[in-house]
This record gives sequence, C-alpha cells and structure tokens, in this order.
Amino acid sequence: MAPRLCSISAAARRLLGRPGPGGRDVAAVAAARFYSKDNEGSWFRSLFVHKVDPRKDAHSTLLSKKETSNLYKIQFHNVKPEYLDAYNSLTEAVLPKLHLDEDYPCSLVGNWNTWYGEQDQAVHLWRFSGGYPALMDCMNKLKNNKEYLEFRKERSQMLLSRRNQLLLEFSFWNEPQPRDGPNIYELRTYKLKPGTMIEWGNNWARAIKYRQENQEAVGGFFSQIGELYVVHHLWAYKDLQSREETRNAAWRKRGWDENVYYTVPLVRHMESRIMIPLKISPLQ
Repeated sequence: MAPRLCSISAAARRLLGRPGPGGRDVAAVAAARFYSKDNEGSWFRSLFVHKVDPRKDAHSTLLSKKETSNLYKIQFHNVKPEYLDAYNSLTEAVLPKLHLDEDYPCSLVGNWNTWYGEQDQAVHLWRFSGGYPALMDCMNKLKNNKEYLEFRKERSQMLLSRRNQLLLEFSFWNEPQPRDGPNIYELRTYKLKPGTMIEWGNNWARAIKYRQENQEAVGGFFSQIGELYVVHHLWAYKDLQSREETRNAAWRKRGWDENVYYTVPLVRHMESRIMIPLKISPLQ
C-alpha cells in the first residue's frame, strides 16, 4: 500500500494548481477516487476474512479423560439373515476367551443385536487398556492365534458387510461398567458438522447431569479413526416404556431444553438403535 500512496502523492504534487474541467482540483478528485475505491475493497474483503484464534490442542486431548488411556473399538456387523443365530453362537463361543485372557490387553464392554434400526446386525464394543500400544499388541497376537483366525474365516461366510471405528470416551461421561439385566440399550449416533466437536462437548458437559437420575447414562464416545466427527451416546433402560418416561422427565428439568436448542444445529445426521444384549455381554 505504501508505494501506491507515494505515487499518488507525487502525482498530486505535479497536478497542484491545475484546475480540471469545471474548475475542480484534479489532485483532489484523483485522491478521492483512490481512497474511495480502496476503502470499498477493504470493506468488501472484511465480509469474508475472519480472524481465528489457533487451538493449542486437538479436540481428542481437550475432551477425553486424562486419568485413563482407554481406547475403544466399536464394530458393526451386518449378518446374512439366515445366519444370525449361528453368528451369535459362534461369537459367544470365541469372544469371551479373548476377554478373559490376561495376555490380551482388551476386554468386552458390550455385545448386542440391533432390535430396532438396521436389522440382522450385531454391535460389539471393546476397550483397550493402554491406548494405541495396547491395540497394536492385541492385533499382533491375534495374527498368531489359530483359533481366532479360524473364527474369522467361519464368520466371514456369515456377513454381508462390516465396519468399525476407534473411539475415545468423553471426560464427563461415566466409564461403562458391567450391569445386571435385563435391560435394553439405545445407541444414539450423531454425525456432527466438522469443527463443532468442542462446542458439542461443552454443552453436554453441562447437560449430562439431567440424564443421570435413573442411571441410564452408560457411556459417551467420539470417533478418532473411521468416520470422523461422529458421537455415540449409549443408554440403558428397563424397557421401551421406561425409556419413554425417562426421556420425558428430562424435558421437565430446567436447562435440558437449552442443551437441545444449542446442540441440534451442530448435527448433520442422527440415528437411534435399540439393542438387545447377547448372553456374553458384560452389559446385560
């Protein structure tokens, strides 16, 4: 900007005293046009340029629990309808062995079939105590586990598709603990707009207190690998009627409506699954 100002100033000096058409000062007209055009451009640019304060940490660091290094894996298996019973039997025969084997740094958190939502689907939630090193240790050992390799081979004949995600748990949620049943479980999945995870966490850190009265809050997680900006909230209820009554009770608490008001605009897509625990699930 400085060179342009200097050139105009020099031009103005050369034109001083030279009246333009109609007696106007040519230098004044030129300067006015320059400043008007430049200010107009600056104003227009200001509509699109915003200062953003740089974040000091990733949201995984800001939102996850500091006192633990747990990593979670959630698996979604879409089973061929005619194989669902055989799949459940095979799963119940093999997975508890990994859960109980102290040589594997992984444990089952919950195992379910989807009741309402995607049909003929199994959902498994694993915990790796020790984070990514524990995950890799477990994966490397499984490569040499003949029984597990046979299990995977047999299981593959029963599946239509499968997908998974690696998750961290929100610091303000309960860590999932084994539960006696019978219960039904609801997995509510929210796909957020990119860049909104911190805002989501801040709102739910205040809102979770409204959903603790009946011990329905099981766990809250957000994705790290797989589809990103995905949140999973896991809830437990005695039955569908209990679910209805518990959710309605939250709306009668002052502050819950405010949480919904501020978090709904952050969501691109949301989904609810009602799930029934398998026999081996620590969450019954």
